[in-house]
Amino acid sequence: MRLALITLVVRDYDEAIAYYCNVLGFALKEDSIVTPEKRWVVVSPGEGGADILLAKAESDEQRAAIGNQTGGRVALFLHTADFEETFQRMKQAGVEFIEAPRDEPYGRVVVFLDLYGNKWDLIEPV
Repeated sequence: MRLALITLVVRDYDEAIAYYCNVLGFALKEDSIVTPEKRWVVVSPGEGGADILLAKAESDEQRAAIGNQTGGRVALFLHTADFEETFQRMKQAGVEFIEAPRDEPYGRVVVFLDLYGNKWDLIEPV
């Protein structure tokens, strides 16, 4: 088994696609209409990991979870083979980093916020 897909609750499909693809550099794998109000939108940071389903919030409860799906903890862990190149590219694209890069026993890491405020670790593993 492997984890194939995770869900991120978002405000708007097109806004989310623009951010994850144009700012973070993910690939749009699928954008299919399910109903007039619902789409199946999948983005991918790269091969070998889980893809992300961008799901538009449909209820007050779901809207309240946007950007805080893990109660303020780091939600997602994005690995890179070249920390400095990825960090600089994301910084130039306007990604909000909330700390300075640091070295940990498991690799070089920095925390950033996505468009909605979800916390991510950018990591170059050892």
